[in-house]
Amino acid sequence: MKVLAAMSGGVDSAVAAARAAEVGYDVTGVHLALSRNPQTYRSGARGCCTLEDARDARRAADVIGIPFYVWDMADRFHEDVVDDFVAEYAAGRTPNPCLRCNEKIKFAAVLDRALALGFDAVVTGHHARKGTDGLLRRSVDLGKDQSYVLAVLTREQLDHSIFPLGDSTKAEVRAEAARRGLSVADKPDSHDICFIADGDTRGFLHERLGATPGDIVDAETGEVLGAHEGAYAYTIGQRRGLDLRRPAPDGRPRYVLSITPVTNTVTVGPAEALEVSRVSGERPVWTAGPLPAGEVECEVQLRAHGEPVPATVRVDADGLVASLHRPVRGVAAGQAVVAYRPDPAGDVVLGSATIATTERAGVPA
Repeated sequence: MKVLAAMSGGVDSAVAAARAAEVGYDVTGVHLALSRNPQTYRSGARGCCTLEDARDARRAADVIGIPFYVWDMADRFHEDVVDDFVAEYAAGRTPNPCLRCNEKIKFAAVLDRALALGFDAVVTGHHARKGTDGLLRRSVDLGKDQSYVLAVLTREQLDHSIFPLGDSTKAEVRAEAARRGLSVADKPDSHDICFIADGDTRGFLHERLGATPGDIVDAETGEVLGAHEGAYAYTIGQRRGLDLRRPAPDGRPRYVLSITPVTNTVTVGPAEALEVSRVSGERPVWTAGPLPAGEVECEVQLRAHGEPVPATVRVDADGLVASLHRPVRGVAAGQAVVAYRPDPAGDVVLGSATIATTERAGVPA
């Protein structure tokens, strides 16, 4: 079987490629050059997609003994991930760029090219499992599980994907890398957003969207409590950095409840007003089989590191609606709602959608 191993320059993708080669696959390594200017991306302990990463990936391929290439996908990445990130914030939503990168780059552009070149599958270092039934499952290492950001994949894409690390913990992966003589064994994991070099998301968005002053308004009284330089700098559930000119009438802390780009208003309120009982998603992907005819009792995860919540889900070609069995705070449009079926062998990903709207006890948020 001829497979393409996506090698980011980190320890996970290096060990995934090594395992694929060890079990007999005909492996070729590829590093994705995603930045138009790699020097502006993160480096060192917070790195991802840098020149340093490309060199680390090449050295790992040499140790494993596989061919290695670099594919330039900077323009596609900028259009599908970076531009999308800015547009989503401008629209008052909170995107997940890693999820979008998986959807548009690693398992669309890369997989399409790989299949066209005669490869049978793409191997990645994601911490997730694919069962004998072809369904996506959580990793055994729940602290590193990445099934949430892979839930946008279609069944066809999953059929051409291999995740060798799903049955291992991160500690086991690092120990194996050291045994194999891979220099990335102790390389720190990447964090935050790779294309924002200094980690200042607000500054990054300000540079691209400019200053657009507006009001911060109390949800209960309508009173203007403060001002902002751009509603795009806020996200649902945020408390810090609001810079309110005066305390709320009841003196309690305020959190961001909603962002309205049309009026350029950030609305704030008490913590309990963040509670959401119903989530509606668009662009659904259902990988567990045919779309269910009725309601599905399952669990849903509403953010990358969120806790699963019992829910009743209904999905069709137009969207997904999840009625939560208990309220959840801080759910933001633009994130994913991922449905899981609890399973002793590892929770199974049923499907996902992009959160479009939420409701608080029947009242649209």
